[in-house]
Amino acid sequence: MRKFDEDVAFLQRHGAKVKVLSRADGGCIAVSGAYQARVMTSAFAADGASLGFVNRAFIEAGTTGTAFDNYGGADRFWLGPEGGQFALYFAPSAPFTFENWRTPSAFQEGEWQEQASHADSVRYARSFSIQNYAKTPFTMEIARTITLLSAEQAQASLRLAPPAGVQWVGFRSENRLTNTSSQAWTEAQGLPSIWILGMFNPAPDTRIILPFEKQGTGRVVNDSYFGQVGAERLLVNDEKGFVLFKADGRARGKVGLSPSRAKDVLGSYSAPGELLTIVRFTKPAGATRYVDNSWEISTKPYGGDVSNAYNDGPVEPGKPSLGGFYELESSSPAAALAPDTSIAHTHDTYHFHGPRAALEAIARASLGVSLADVESAWR
Repeated sequence: MRKFDEDVAFLQRHGAKVKVLSRADGGCIAVSGAYQARVMTSAFAADGASLGFVNRAFIEAGTTGTAFDNYGGADRFWLGPEGGQFALYFAPSAPFTFENWRTPSAFQEGEWQEQASHADSVRYARSFSIQNYAKTPFTMEIARTITLLSAEQAQASLRLAPPAGVQWVGFRSENRLTNTSSQAWTEAQGLPSIWILGMFNPAPDTRIILPFEKQGTGRVVNDSYFGQVGAERLLVNDEKGFVLFKADGRARGKVGLSPSRAKDVLGSYSAPGELLTIVRFTKPAGATRYVDNSWEISTKPYGGDVSNAYNDGPVEPGKPSLGGFYELESSSPAAALAPDTSIAHTHDTYHFHGPRAALEAIARASLGVSLADVESAWR
């Protein structure tokens, strides 16, 4: 596995401005305005393993303006919906096929302006206009504040202080979307939503963990984004209230949890790697209107998912993958905004490495799931 300082040096060699935030306890993150204010990667120490996915092959190629300029990044900003009658990733009237999918240039091109910088945080902003599948224009400003979290902030978020003897790093993105046009954004014309995606390195034994509300209504998990995910890759534990999804980078698939089922947390775990990742995000009480990202005209365009997980793999038989990674994702509710009003969404990412017993305590406190149940799945 590549080291954090090696990834930082690589990014700098290829022309990216990289800001490194670090703490006395060793945790560090690399942030880049050149890569649209992404957290590119993180580590427990500068000379430790790089925990985010940095797509060196794509960056070295130097190609831009592709359907997906996949630089990588442990926390990147996008907007939803991806597909459907209000899609932002398909041109009007285009069929919802991979050949027609294209990331809006505003999400992957151009440097974001740094507005403020402190020892443990940096703030970026960007203004742009986009149009959806229904030809509705949106003019907006995005502000992102990236913070390297302290032990006190981690305890408040996770309800457990990082145990002694555990290496850890945590970072937060606070994302604000403002309607800067003169028109209100309405459901009839389509609404955007804040969509945060964290990309990580897959391993054969990595399992994504999605706790769910057992008392919720409707199906437990949406596994039909890119074709139904088979039981050999997706497990639903109805009794204990969690979903497991293999994150090995070998088969393309995506799953999601609805507002009725999703909790405000998800994660991943590699037993051999002794690595536990936790993502906690904003889930407003009572919010039910989330955009549908499915690649089809939707009968419920605001009946989409709150949290998602993606495992990369060949996009079609005989074709390559998008780079080889897995993603932990969260979304805000649909942004029905009057002019000069905003919606905010916060997305926290934590990595822990240490003794099995300590990781078990963290998993139980934050995810409500025992690692023993994760380890025994598919045996």
